[in-house]
Amino acid sequence: MVLQVSEAGYYQWIQRQSKPYKYDHLLATIHQIRADNPDYGAHRIYLHLKLYHGYAGGYYVIRTLCKRYHLMLKKKYHPKGITKADPTAQASANLIKQDFTAELPNQKWLGDITEIPTADGKLYTAAVMDCFDGSIVGFKMANHMRAELCVEAFTVSAKKHNASGMIFHSDRGSQYTSGMYRQALARYGAIQSMSSVGKCYDNARMESFFATLKKECIYKFKTETMSMEHVKSIVFRFIEIYYNRKRIYTPNAGYPPLVKRSNYYRNNLLQAM
Repeated sequence: MVLQVSEAGYYQWIQRQSKPYKYDHLLATIHQIRADNPDYGAHRIYLHLKLYHGYAGGYYVIRTLCKRYHLMLKKKYHPKGITKADPTAQASANLIKQDFTAELPNQKWLGDITEIPTADGKLYTAAVMDCFDGSIVGFKMANHMRAELCVEAFTVSAKKHNASGMIFHSDRGSQYTSGMYRQALARYGAIQSMSSVGKCYDNARMESFFATLKKECIYKFKTETMSMEHVKSIVFRFIEIYYNRKRIYTPNAGYPPLVKRSNYYRNNLLQAM
């Protein structure tokens, strides 16, 4: 026992080396998920495994494997908002109060606007999110951030989903306090809600979407060297093809936004038959 190892212990070690690692298959699947979805962290990988691979193990196994094999994601960067409040405009009350849940589609909508640099100047994107499933129910892009852009984003959303009577929440930007915007809300019977002064978390879920758009899409391109039309197509594909239809969305128990939405309508149709 020169190395302080018994003969039996040595042969047991040799035997263990010849056996495959018990998590080999699971780890290979995790690597494939990350290859297809490079912005998934441990939690989304875990949900993806449960939904699409029949994984029945615990989350902390996945987290441990991700940590051991350097698959953890760095903390997300959350960009600052660009809307400016109009001090002379009367703000609406905060009806949401950081409760971003909804039992039905088109019950609570959130709105905000962000900017993206392009070779042709800044591209502004106004988007509308449904709290029910986290889907972006509509959005518009333009080379300006006037109230018309936000009005168009809301109007196209309402028409697309034949929706009315929702609570619509936003920050106190001048676009949303404008008479033009309030008239648009009134046409669809929408009830306006606004964040409190200095409370960035009052519209956190909408701001989180834009942070995701920037981190998982925009920051991967040098958009400042691309034409505005090219950047528009990138944003469109990310929202409509990936975010709404494919991306794991944790508040939906992992289901992508439009999957939860379609499941809801299908179940209600079956119950009505």
